[in-house]
Amino acid sequence: MSLLARPAVASFAATSMQRLALLADRRSGGRGSAAASHSRLPEFPRSVSELKIPTSVADARVVVYLPTTEGPPPPVHVNFHGGGYVMSQTEIDDPLCRFLAAEAGVAVINVDYVVAPQHRFPAPPRQAFEVVRWIAGHGGEHGWDGSRLSVGGQSAGGGLAAAVARQALEEGGPSIALQVLHYPPLDLATSDKDKRAAIAKPLLRPWMAEVFDTSYVPDPRRRTDRLVSPAHPSDTADLSGIAPALVITAEFDLLKAEGERYAERLRQAGALVEYHDVPQADHGYDVNDDVKAREVYALIARHVRRAVNAEAPDAG
Repeated sequence: MSLLARPAVASFAATSMQRLALLADRRSGGRGSAAASHSRLPEFPRSVSELKIPTSVADARVVVYLPTTEGPPPPVHVNFHGGGYVMSQTEIDDPLCRFLAAEAGVAVINVDYVVAPQHRFPAPPRQAFEVVRWIAGHGGEHGWDGSRLSVGGQSAGGGLAAAVARQALEEGGPSIALQVLHYPPLDLATSDKDKRAAIAKPLLRPWMAEVFDTSYVPDPRRRTDRLVSPAHPSDTADLSGIAPALVITAEFDLLKAEGERYAERLRQAGALVEYHDVPQADHGYDVNDDVKAREVYALIARHVRRAVNAEAPDAG
């Protein structure tokens, strides 16, 4: 066991990363990562409001993006940001949220969920599910139609979206028209030292996984849980009836293989709408590559619009 795989050390490293990120934002005087995200894809204006959603874990702050078109209450897409289940990076998905609100015609609700090590597993996926359940039931009060609902996320957010869809399957709802899993971690039970990427130095490194995974799920025996590692061979439950899925991986990403495995599992359950691998791209590619971001965001928007408006999906 390496030093970073020890829970106390991993927690110290994770909280240090959180503090450094917060300090960098403060020192930037509003010119940090949030401002950079807000300036991207400028053709999609930013007009947002905030809500607090009650859950059994803690109240969740959410940022709401409404489409600018007039008409009846729009469908809703719930987004979960990435950050290894450790970093609170809600604003990094601001370009995606603005894009989907405009191009998919949905209310996008970007969730600032609890993170580790302050809130370890199973708190984040439980809170995420309760947020989605609340959104489905309270749309009429806030300007969206919660009966037409999709969920999605990037990186760790994709893992949470998969966990929300699984809980909805097991608990009889709410009804989810589509789950969008964008370069998600879906197998924390397999060490990243045993995973292989298509390039020598991918963005994600084993030491990062040790910090993130140990902070999130300190006990390695719990990492086979279905809400953590649905792509691990130990999860053999029948997924028939789970929300239809769009699974997107990146060619050079260390997590590509587990995303591909889960896509195949969903296909066998009749739940795969499409599996798309982004060529010549690594984990988090869309944060810095606006060309690829626009292409993939457009793909996501098409699938979200089709799903929440009950149109027939493409075969996956």
